[in-house]
Amino acid sequence: MAAVALSLFTILIWSTLAFLGSHMGHLPPFLSVGIALTIGGLVGLVKVRDWKVPLSTLAIGIGGIFGYHALLFTAFKLAPAVEVNLLQYLWPLLIVMLSPVFLPWTSLKGHHVVGALLGLSGAVLVISGGHLALDLRSLPGYLLAVAAAFTWSSYSLLTKRVKPFATGAVGGFCLASGLLSLGLFALESSGSGAAWPVLSRTDWLFLVLLGLGPMGGAFYTWDAALKRGDPRVIGALTYLTPLLSTLNLVMLGGKHLSVISLAAMGLIVAGAITGSLDFFRRAF
Repeated sequence: MAAVALSLFTILIWSTLAFLGSHMGHLPPFLSVGIALTIGGLVGLVKVRDWKVPLSTLAIGIGGIFGYHALLFTAFKLAPAVEVNLLQYLWPLLIVMLSPVFLPWTSLKGHHVVGALLGLSGAVLVISGGHLALDLRSLPGYLLAVAAAFTWSSYSLLTKRVKPFATGAVGGFCLASGLLSLGLFALESSGSGAAWPVLSRTDWLFLVLLGLGPMGGAFYTWDAALKRGDPRVIGALTYLTPLLSTLNLVMLGGKHLSVISLAAMGLIVAGAITGSLDFFRRAF
């Protein structure tokens, strides 16, 4: 029960990313990502003693958080945003399908696969709006988006495979990933000769909210959920993220809810329930 509650709380936080991120579109991606992740890491200083982990665990943490964002934002430069966003949302399906590979003591049942595929179908609809056009000229970007999905799903599963570590260690992962992102931005800026942008108070407000929420705090609750729960169930539930993200944009951003979004809602909810049958059987 605690794992499902933590998963749903994390999903709720992640659903604010599109709304908060929409206010950061005027900033270079690696700058905003770097600042947000650094803030998320600094929050973890209260548990700095937990940051002492084996180098292999540190590599997995930094590789997952920094690697995912670096691959994703590079993909956005090379391919259309809708298609990249769709492909990177393969990670919940990959968490379900790769669970037996990374965690040999787990196995897949039919409802796990059906639930993940229903969720993926709903995500396709809600992200693409029913319109999808893959252009082979953007193939490098598509491949990087798939690599980002594989990176995040692998990180999520590997944290259950390595020697147990405290959730507070995620702060170290975030801080190192944020500093690496800022370093990448600095290299890009020096190469192009562009000046660092001046951030307004509003920019800092949204960056702090990102760091405390979907690009910081959520990584702590995600780690806590995975430590306590079944990744096959959690993977099915995480397809609620693009749905709730769309609803946030409708309620907070003035967007309209389409018939396609309603159909996607049905598919995602059905997928979440189907993929979580094990949980419901235990609970009731």
